[in-house]
Formats: sequence, C-alpha cells, structure tokens
Amino acid sequence: MCTAALLDASLAAAADGSGPLAADPLSTWQTDGIVWSLASANGVVYVGGTFGTVRPPGAAPGQRTVKRTNFAAFDATTGKLLPCAPSFTGLNHTVRAMKASPDGRTLYVGGSFNTVGSTRAANVVALKTADCSLSKDFHPSVSATVRAIDTTDSAVYLGGDFGRVSGQVRNRVAAFAPKGSLLPFKADLDHPVRALSAAASHGRVFVGGDFESANGKNDRALVTLNATSGSTLLSYPGWFPPQSSVKAIARDTTRFYVGAEGHGPGIFDGRIAGRLTNGTMVWKDTCRGATQALVPFQGVLYSASHAHDCAETPGGFPDRGDRQHLLAQSMADRRILHWFPDTNDGLGEHVGPRALAVAQGVLWVGGEFTQVNEKPQQGITRFGSRDTGAPKVPALSLAATEAGKVTIAWRASWDRDDASLTYKIYRDGKLVARQTESSTYWDRPQMRYTDSVKAGSRHRYTIEVTDGTNTSRKSAALTVTAPPKAPSRTAGGRP
Repeated sequence: MCTAALLDASLAAAADGSGPLAADPLSTWQTDGIVWSLASANGVVYVGGTFGTVRPPGAAPGQRTVKRTNFAAFDATTGKLLPCAPSFTGLNHTVRAMKASPDGRTLYVGGSFNTVGSTRAANVVALKTADCSLSKDFHPSVSATVRAIDTTDSAVYLGGDFGRVSGQVRNRVAAFAPKGSLLPFKADLDHPVRALSAAASHGRVFVGGDFESANGKNDRALVTLNATSGSTLLSYPGWFPPQSSVKAIARDTTRFYVGAEGHGPGIFDGRIAGRLTNGTMVWKDTCRGATQALVPFQGVLYSASHAHDCAETPGGFPDRGDRQHLLAQSMADRRILHWFPDTNDGLGEHVGPRALAVAQGVLWVGGEFTQVNEKPQQGITRFGSRDTGAPKVPALSLAATEAGKVTIAWRASWDRDDASLTYKIYRDGKLVARQTESSTYWDRPQMRYTDSVKAGSRHRYTIEVTDGTNTSRKSAALTVTAPPKAPSRTAGGRP
C-alpha cells in the first residue's frame, strides 16, 4: 500500500472510530492447549503451538476431539478443519514460529521438536503447501528453539535461542537460502531473539528480543541488521528500558511496529512505530500490559497483550484492576480505537492471546485463553467485518416525579465495537424519545429522560438500545404513576 493510501485508510479508521473489523467472534475450532504461532498462505491458516487435539466450535473440552499434534490447518474463509496434519514431537514438542514464503508455496515451521511425522528434524522444517509434505531440500540442523521466522524471495531468517546452525556458529539469528543452504549472514546476539521482520526492498532485517548487545555493542532489545552480511545498520538507544524486551515486530511499506514486554518498575510494555528508511520514531504509546503480537490491517494496528493501563494514550483507559487483551490503534497517530473484544488470561503464563494473523480479511487470534467475550472458546478465535452483537439493554429506574412529569434514569450501556449508541424510550409501547450518547466499558455516563404526561396517570416505560446495526431487546417495564395536581386554593386559603 502506498503512503497516501495508508494515510487514507488510517483516517477512515479514525473517522469510523473502530476500524474495519467487528468485535463479534466468528465460529471457530478450538485447541486443547496453547497456540504460539499463526501463518497463512493460499487461503489456508496454519496454527502451531503446544496442543494434542482440536475440537469443533462450541464443543466442551474433551468432546468431539480430533488429533492434531502441535499443528493444524484451517480454511481461511470458512474456518473448516483441513486434513494437513503433520505431527511435531520431541522432548519439548512445541511449534513456536511459522512463516510462508512470498510465493506461498512453502511454509517454514520452527520451534522445539526433533521429529515431524516419522522424519527426524532439528527445530525447523519446510512444508510444501500444495500437499502438506515435508520439503526434502530444506533440512538444516538448529541447536535450540526457533522463536521467530521471516522470509524473502532469497532468504529465510531464523531467530531464537540457538548458538549453532548446520554445524556453524550462529548466535541467535541465522539465514538460509530457500532450498536450505546456510547463507553468510551472521550476527552475534547475547540473548534470545523473539521477533524478526525482513524488509527486502530496504536490504535490512529488524531483530527484536531479550538481548543486551548486538555485534559487540550495547544495543538492547532491537537492532536493524544488513540483510546480506548481518552487520548492524541501526540501533535504538533509549527506546527500551533495561527491564523490557521486544516480543513482536510487524511492518507495512513505510513503517515498522514494535511490541514490548517488561518486568519490574519503569518498564515499557506498549508499542512503537518507526520509519523503515531511517529508524526514527513516529509514535510511542504508554500502555502497560505486555504486548505479545502485532498485525497491521487497513490502517489499523491490532495487538495482543494484557493491557491494563492506557490512560496516557489517546483513546485509552485507566487502570481499574482488570485487563483488555486485544486492542486496535490508528497507525497514523497511536490513538486507541473503539474495538474491544476480549479474552481471559487462560492457561500457561496467563497472558491470554499470543499470536495474530490476517487472512481473507479475517483476523485470527491464537493463545492460551479459554474464553472469548466471556463465553467458552479455547486457543483460537476469529474476527470478521460483520457486526452481529447488540448492546446490552440497560435497566430503568425512577428518578423523580411531579405533577404531570415523570423522570426516568438509566446507566449508559456499552458496545464492543461502537462508541455511539442510541437509546429509544417507549411509553405504553409507543416511542416517545431518542437519545444518543457515547460510552466505553470504563466510562458509562448516567442518563435521564423527563416525560410530560397527564397528572395522576399511570404508565409503563421500556427502553432499547441500538448501535445502528443491532438492537437490544426491550428492557423490563418500569411502571410509574404521575402525581395528581395539587388542589387549587382561594386567596383566603380555602378551596
């Protein structure tokens, strides 16, 4: 997407207030464990992680299960489970990273495993997407866990915990030709790499992780390397405090986006946007709650985290002691948009979602959650463009009465993907008023309506709320009797 188109899309997202996706989850299969990675190619979404079975939408744990050992494939449009099902096994047996080749013909899979099906492997393999078979050309040996993969037409970049690759020293990052030969690209990082993004047109690779130094210099958490040699091109002093590391990197044609995780006081947990050309910062948010994954889509940066305090970021929320696990931000100016689907913390380390991917206009989310929007759903969920969820109906209460007047009150409802809601007030089944108000889950204002009626009359009030697409059911009725008029008096005080 060109710069002008990117800005137009971002402005459209800002004007709409929520972005291109609805917050209502689509019907999706589930896993019995944690999803660490998602990738897509040719209309298929691949799911990798630490799990032994999958089960259909709506099925309870242990019910109607289908064996899938740490890897599964789904139709990107319908969500249907596909037969592509190589098993990834070994001592730690987990898939941590996946990325398709630019032409979509090959899926590179990394993690911690030593067997794929009946074939020996060493933490990384390549699958042919046409028939889900292992590539016989690509079979490097990697000494420890692979945590990140990115691809270009001429290279496959790996990042992780390893120190040797195919018998050669490669400290936490390496590059292979698509057919599997080790490339001269070489860099020295002192701690694990957790994220990679290769910008082939710029001749550089963005590398993020836990490291404190790169190529012998104090470059912590994020560095840009020459895509051919591995030498340092750019560093980012002051971007990350000592307690924070980079967990996710994504990019479009003009910018790169970084998500961080921190531990202890003075941390940085949020997201940063920088320019691909020179690495200068465009914006930085200040949300607290570690970021695990990022994906840009139609002018919106979607993120997976467990954000709990975004009070200092435009459009953000205060710390209330709860967590919001999915966020959408304007890529133009970091503003948090009104898109608030949510998961629970779930299994494992209890951070909720860990992986994001967009395929066929649908956002796929994977992680360790067991609920989505307060309903059971484990490991995977999806969000499309169709808004199907109605706001919850508020409860009416009587605020005041006087002769010929009745004032009813309610607390504003809220909707996960629409800030502005319209309230319709009915008296005895007839629409008598409309009010429109904006609200969020952390800011739901009190609302009132004063109705003029005949003194001494009795009425039933109900209310419904609409987001413009979906309308709630009507509330329970509130029955009110308006006071009668006070008797008139003569000048002498007698009736």
